[in-house]
Amino acid sequence: MPLAAITASHTPLMHTVAPRGDTRAAVDAAFAQARAFAADFRPDLVVVVAPDHYNGMFYDLMPPFCVGTAAEAVGDYGTGAGPLAVDRDAARHVVRELLAAEIDLAMSERMVVDHGFAQPLELLFGAIEAVPTVPVFINSVALPFGPLRRTRLLGEALGHALLALDRRVLLLGSGGLSHDPPLPALEGAPPEVAARLVAGRNPTPEERAARENRVRDAGLAVVAGDPGPRLNPDWDQAFLDLLAQGRLAATDTWTNDWITAEAGNSAHEVRTWLACYAALSSAGPYAVRSRFYRPIPEWIAGFGITTAETRRIP
Repeated sequence: MPLAAITASHTPLMHTVAPRGDTRAAVDAAFAQARAFAADFRPDLVVVVAPDHYNGMFYDLMPPFCVGTAAEAVGDYGTGAGPLAVDRDAARHVVRELLAAEIDLAMSERMVVDHGFAQPLELLFGAIEAVPTVPVFINSVALPFGPLRRTRLLGEALGHALLALDRRVLLLGSGGLSHDPPLPALEGAPPEVAARLVAGRNPTPEERAARENRVRDAGLAVVAGDPGPRLNPDWDQAFLDLLAQGRLAATDTWTNDWITAEAGNSAHEVRTWLACYAALSSAGPYAVRSRFYRPIPEWIAGFGITTAETRRIP
């Protein structure tokens, strides 16, 4: 069976901060195109590859990769809360195959996910439980990170595992592109913040509201005239070109420090896109069917959406 992929930026500000001009209409149109692509592909399994933002994964045990055989969304930033429709058999198959392929990853029987997983499922399928899923977590926020090459190899192994299922599988990558929102870091954090990042405790409703207000205020400040965190449209477009041209191995030489310097602390979320395209490449040559990009300072994001599928043989 062929594979297909949709990759999309996510932002906690989508529902609370209105960007200037026709930006929102352009983003909505791009998501409508992606929804049509998904409907035409008719997947019977959606593999969601996404990061976490200290809502489900903490420094008490921070895996570089993790597959959930069950998952529940916390409902942050206005996204849906509750269980995802995880296909346990497919998830366990993925775990077995990736481990057999010498990819070191964790497995979770009670994965907790946030807007990184929930938002694309809602935007493309209407609800977090609308389609059978396999959630794949890639750490893209909590330092230290492994080499980017490991993410590419994970994606290739994931693709081979999915092909063995002989099902119509849509890979859904969530995150990126260049952006640097106000997220806590363990190094140099006040003791109470460091304790929460380590302890594996989900924030209280009051703490969650305070965190969400900080992010919203950063977006509103841009609307009011503050230039906001730096975006890098040139870097974003170069990355999109690399994916479209199938030059995935070129990222093997990228260092984590370079990514941060060029595109921001949270630009490491492009690992989710790289993994999806690497998985897609396992089925053979692919073609990008649509590509959308805009730098959106009000959302503190270089915002992109792509669709791609295995190249059809005439």
